[in-house]
Amino acid sequence: MNISELAVQIKTWGAEFGFQQTGITDTDLSTAEQHLQTWLADKQHGAMEYMARHGTKRSRPAELLPGTCRVISVRMDCLPKEQSTPDEQLGKTQHGYIARYALGRDYHKVLRSRLQKLASRIEQSIGEFGYRAFVDSAPVMEKPLARKAGLGWIGKHTNLINKQAGSWFMLGELYTDLPLPVDDPATDHCGSCRACIDICPTGAITKPYVLDARKCISYLTIELTGSIPVEYRTAIGNRIFGCDDCQLVCPWNKFAQHTLEKDFAPRHGLDSPELTGLFSWTEGEWQSKTTGSAIRRAGYQGWLRNIAVALGNASPTPEVLQALESKKNHPSELVKEHVIWALTQHHPNK
Repeated sequence: MNISELAVQIKTWGAEFGFQQTGITDTDLSTAEQHLQTWLADKQHGAMEYMARHGTKRSRPAELLPGTCRVISVRMDCLPKEQSTPDEQLGKTQHGYIARYALGRDYHKVLRSRLQKLASRIEQSIGEFGYRAFVDSAPVMEKPLARKAGLGWIGKHTNLINKQAGSWFMLGELYTDLPLPVDDPATDHCGSCRACIDICPTGAITKPYVLDARKCISYLTIELTGSIPVEYRTAIGNRIFGCDDCQLVCPWNKFAQHTLEKDFAPRHGLDSPELTGLFSWTEGEWQSKTTGSAIRRAGYQGWLRNIAVALGNASPTPEVLQALESKKNHPSELVKEHVIWALTQHHPNK
């Protein structure tokens, strides 16, 4: 098998292992590196200090894995089927909204397992070769690599968009030393549309293709470990883990397909959970019900913090007020601060 035939086979095997698309690119990320350096210099990464920790390893793959000359980039649909739409869930103020990618099994585990199978299949065909699999788990510029590999373009909201599949998918990569032929990069098709910019609840998309993470609800509810700035709490609404608003309004998502992966099916009713029920979970219950879930990223205290904010934005039913009162003396100062804020929302004169 010559190297061109191998590239064709890799894409066939990728489909067999559940990827909707597989592409191949070189490692030149010079343009993306400049964008990243500007973003970091402007401090738009907030508390995500790991974004700057590894220097140029993030934008120069061969520095992260010596010998890398190609990247095999893959995408997998992640939007689960639900009885009601995400828009309907966002309208239920007594219920929590969780980003759709996090409703089932942790995508890191699902994609990494499939990437390892793909690598093993290549190895069976050609013998040992140099590689390493990544799924949002190391300093890797997954979206610029995916764009160069032809999987889609980076939209104005900074998510990857595919003309045939929208943006409801997750990405993974195999760094490799195989000198495979590369695919043509995707071209931009956002045009004059600014739906994602206009819909963002906190104005985090400060201009086309630039996201200020410090304002982003996904950052505030997942990456941020401290207090959520007061000026963003009302805008968060009932979003307790992540945010999908910019994807929900993207016109390209009319082409998005529901995932066929059973691992991505919603667990524990998290596609439409009552806030008061979630707020009552003990740490042991939370640990049990988020096993193998991306929700673990927020931590238990962050989980309670987020729900407290959502309860502060909910209608002040007796159940909501009782739930907040039950934790106003919580041992965590972080949780207590947000519970008191929520109670003040309902009783501003107290």
